[in-house]
Amino acid sequence: MFRFTFVLAVVLLTSAQLFSQNRVVYGKLTTFNQFPISNVKVVAKKSETSALSDSMGIFSIVCQKTDVLKIKPEAFQAVTRRVGPDLDSLVINLVFVDNESNRKIATGYGYIDEKDLTYAVSNLDHENNDFCNYPDIYTLMKGKLAGVTVSGGAVFIRGVSSLAASSEALLVVDGMIVDDISWINPCHVRSIDALKDSSASMYGSRGTNGVVVIKTKTGIE
Repeated sequence: MFRFTFVLAVVLLTSAQLFSQNRVVYGKLTTFNQFPISNVKVVAKKSETSALSDSMGIFSIVCQKTDVLKIKPEAFQAVTRRVGPDLDSLVINLVFVDNESNRKIATGYGYIDEKDLTYAVSNLDHENNDFCNYPDIYTLMKGKLAGVTVSGGAVFIRGVSSLAASSEALLVVDGMIVDDISWINPCHVRSIDALKDSSASMYGSRGTNGVVVIKTKTGIE
């Protein structure tokens, strides 16, 4: 009897510890930053749990306080997202890899309605990116622009040097030179490019250290 009671106590204690380490994270999957993606499997690496997104792209998954979510649907780029103890909800945009075979897969698996996908690939090419998966504009720049580094809000383009007092890159947003870009939401970015050498010459001496050009979705075309 004593042995049974001891084993039961150990099981209950272990279960309580495991439960206390777990939590529920809610999320939504989209593509082209607006269409919900359904029937997609989301896997939590550490807790080894999984969930499917519903018709609205929404899912909830039990994971550990710090965990890694993995999403690898066919026809879309795979996404890995780390979740910390302070993150309870998130929106993940999946980038569609456009070709005839993937269009059939995406609609055949019920990921997205055929008419929505047809409209998206024809009219929303600029929305088919993973910019919304980045927490801030500086992380987006480091992830998308080769040779770009950020330090304290200052942006530098590797391979560009000058005798000027400052070696910071010139920042241009929607055609206007700005001193700060921290306010830009990655989801609102239409395109982002790093220019140097001859490509930056159109900005004269101000482009000596390179130029980061950002176009937003709300900016003037």
